[in-house]
Amino acid sequence: MVQLASAPAMDEVTFRSDTVLSDIHLYTPNHRHLMVRLNSVGQPVFLSQFKLLWSQDSWTDSGAEGGDHQVAHTEEPPPARTGGAGSPLGGSHRNEGLSLQARPDATGQEEAGARLDEDGDLDVVRRPRATSDPDPAGPLRDKVHPMILAQEEEDDMGEEARGNSPHSVIKIEHTMATPLEDVGKQVWRGALLLADYILFQRDLLRGRTMLELGAGTGLASIVAATVARTVYCTDVGADLLAMCQRNIALNSHLAAAAGGIVKVRELDWLKDDLCTDPEVPFSWSEEEISDLYNHTTVLFAAEVFYDDDLTDAVFRTLSRLAHRFKNACTAILSVEKRLNFTLRHLDVTCEAYDHFRSCLQVLEKLADDKLRFVVEPVEASFPQHLVYERIRQLELWKVIAEPIT
Repeated sequence: MVQLASAPAMDEVTFRSDTVLSDIHLYTPNHRHLMVRLNSVGQPVFLSQFKLLWSQDSWTDSGAEGGDHQVAHTEEPPPARTGGAGSPLGGSHRNEGLSLQARPDATGQEEAGARLDEDGDLDVVRRPRATSDPDPAGPLRDKVHPMILAQEEEDDMGEEARGNSPHSVIKIEHTMATPLEDVGKQVWRGALLLADYILFQRDLLRGRTMLELGAGTGLASIVAATVARTVYCTDVGADLLAMCQRNIALNSHLAAAAGGIVKVRELDWLKDDLCTDPEVPFSWSEEEISDLYNHTTVLFAAEVFYDDDLTDAVFRTLSRLAHRFKNACTAILSVEKRLNFTLRHLDVTCEAYDHFRSCLQVLEKLADDKLRFVVEPVEASFPQHLVYERIRQLELWKVIAEPIT
C-alpha cells in the first residue's frame, strides 16, 4: 500500500518496505504524477501519458482523419536500431513509420543515460538517510519522493499536455506501489518492450485476432489494437479489470482510428474454462468464445513470470488454448531476468527466471498427435520507440505452436 501524508504535504508519498515499485517509476521518482482517485481497495491511482509520434505516412495508412495528424517532435526519439528475429513474426525489415515516446507525466521524461559529475565520473544518487535517525552524523540528504498532484491541479501540468492531438497520447491509469499480489496495476518495463515489438511487427499483425494473458493496465493491448482487428485483453480481479477497462475507454479513439477493437475479459489461468455467467463482470459470451477459438493466431504476455505457481499456470493455459484454437498460433513472451540475493543459496540467483526457462524447455518437449511447440529467443535489436532502459536482462521469447501433419 501507499501511505499518503496529510493534506498540506500531498506531494510526499512514503513507500513501505513490503511494497513493490515498478522500475518505470523508480527511474523518475521526482517527476510530477497526477493522482486521479482512490481505487476500491484504497490505493492511489495515478495518470501517466505515453506520447505517440506518428509520421504522416503511417497516420494515413491507419485511416485516421483530420488535419492535425502531423505531430511536432519536441524531443528526439531514441535512435532506431535495425535487425529482427527469424521466426513467423520476425524478419529483417524495418518499421519506422510509428514511434511511441513514453512519458510518466505531462512534464516529459529525461533521456535515459548515466549521470556524470563535472569531472566525468559516475554520479551515484545515494539513498536518503532515514529521518528517524536520532543522531545523524551530518546533514540529512534531500528526500526522494514522487510529486503528487491532485485532480484539480491537472490544468497546471503544462501547455504541452493540452496542446497534444488526441491521437498522439496514450493515457494510462495505474498504481505506483502495491503489494506483490497487485503488481498488475503497475506499468512494467517488459510491457514497453513487448509494445515495441508489436509496433515493429505491425505489418504482419495487421488484421489479426490477438489475446493478451495477464494484461494488467492494458498498455500492450492498447498498442496491439492499433494494428490488430480484435484484441482480447484478459486478467483476473474485478478491481484490476475495471482499471484496465478504464484505460481502454480512455484510448478507444486509437483503436477506432485503426479499425481495431479491444475487449476486456476475465481469464483465470487456474481454471480450465472461461466464465460465461452474465452476472459476473467481464465474463464471456458464447459468440466471443467462438471468435476467440476460431480466429486467434497471436498470444502475448509481459512480466507475468514472477511466481513459480503462476508461471506453471500460464504455460498450462498457453498449451490448453493452443490446442483449442482452430489455427496455428504464436505466443510472444516478455520477461525480465531479475537478480536477487537469497539466504537459501547465499548467492545472487534468478529463481523466477530460471523456472520460466525450465517451463520453456518442458513445453518444447511436449508433443502429441496434434501440436508441437517450437521455442525461439527474439533478439532485442528491433527499433526502440519508447523511452525506457532496454537492459540486457530484458528478454523476449517466442513460442510457436505448429500442427503435426
